[in-house]
Amino acid sequence: MLRITATRQVAYRVTHRFTQLGLWACTTLWAGAALAQENDWTVHAKRVYTGSGDVVENAIVRVTDGKVAAILPGRSAPQNSLSVEAVTAGMIDASVRINAGVWSVEQSTEVQPQRSVADSIDVFDYRWLRAARSGVTTVYIAPLDRNVVGGTGVAMKTAGADSVDGRRLESKPIVRGAIGTDPSGGNSAAFGRPTSFFNRRPTTRMGVEWEWRKAFYDAVAAQRLPERDFEGADVMRDILAGKVRLCIQAWATQDIRTAVFLKEEMMREGFGEIDLVIDAAAEAWKEPQLLVRTKTSVILPPHPGSGRARDGAFMSINTAKVLVDAGVPVALSSHGARDAGERLAAQAGLAMRGGLTLEQALAAVTTTPARILGIEGRVGTVEVGKDADLVLWSGTPFEATARVSGVLVDGVLVHDPR
Repeated sequence: MLRITATRQVAYRVTHRFTQLGLWACTTLWAGAALAQENDWTVHAKRVYTGSGDVVENAIVRVTDGKVAAILPGRSAPQNSLSVEAVTAGMIDASVRINAGVWSVEQSTEVQPQRSVADSIDVFDYRWLRAARSGVTTVYIAPLDRNVVGGTGVAMKTAGADSVDGRRLESKPIVRGAIGTDPSGGNSAAFGRPTSFFNRRPTTRMGVEWEWRKAFYDAVAAQRLPERDFEGADVMRDILAGKVRLCIQAWATQDIRTAVFLKEEMMREGFGEIDLVIDAAAEAWKEPQLLVRTKTSVILPPHPGSGRARDGAFMSINTAKVLVDAGVPVALSSHGARDAGERLAAQAGLAMRGGLTLEQALAAVTTTPARILGIEGRVGTVEVGKDADLVLWSGTPFEATARVSGVLVDGVLVHDPR
């Protein structure tokens, strides 16, 4: 009898709690819907960091129909405006992990450049809101790095329509792959049931490199030898022709070298020049001349507190500074981090601690990733005619005492500074 009573009490508490949550959710959704109906705003800031090298003092940014309509310097804050300390363009994270995890990985083959990650994106995932409220307005969603060539990614807004196509940005096509331990992890030589899809190669770094080289050589050979053809061979040829950008995850020096040398080998063979981007390049600071020589861009992961990153790589706090000084295009990223100290704004602050100027750090989270993704015509700077993706700050951007106090995505207020 006591157990039944206790159970009923627990049930009542749970039901009561869900009722409260339901009322809160309805209120929140109603408030969000009310905000979403408005995409015309007047924002006043003591400083507007345009991203093109200019800082406009005491400026008004007018937003109309989701676009930046005007930037008016030397103005006082009008009534009913959103008044903040600073405004920057919405941050762009070129390496996030908002996907279905291992459920989004095709396990039947290691090379699948023809697949699109768009088929496994959930626009209702809670991580979208977390990214938007932290000031990230555009992201690049890539396939999980469990295959050698994982497929094509997609650039999307972090808020807006309830569909992938509704948030998608027309960007340069980018195929994602990996070099290192991730693609070989979970694979093994044949054991147990021979029908298991885990009984496959590669199982080593050497095997991963072999898969890359074989895919390129087979794609070229398939033009004259039909028996060498495979699904996605045309995409691999487009990569060699520079029509499709190639993004390879490589943490350690040995893997970064493999990616760069693979590009140079394809050039020596006369197959074409790969437009290469290396993601998670924690040890790129060791040999920046390799990247400069091959015109390779870099996406850096969050800086680990100890300096020890994945795959045995060591990431110096001045990695971004070394690369920028060498002339390497550098974008910072959060890699889908959950911890607030690893999100994109915090990474820009750490990069400044490592030697970057405010202007360089801002470029690493706005203009540079926009160029890497091929979406600089719409986002990346605060300019008249561009999307009204704006981050509103309580102080100087990226300083420890400043926070993201408001965010607009396509002119819609998703994080209200009031």
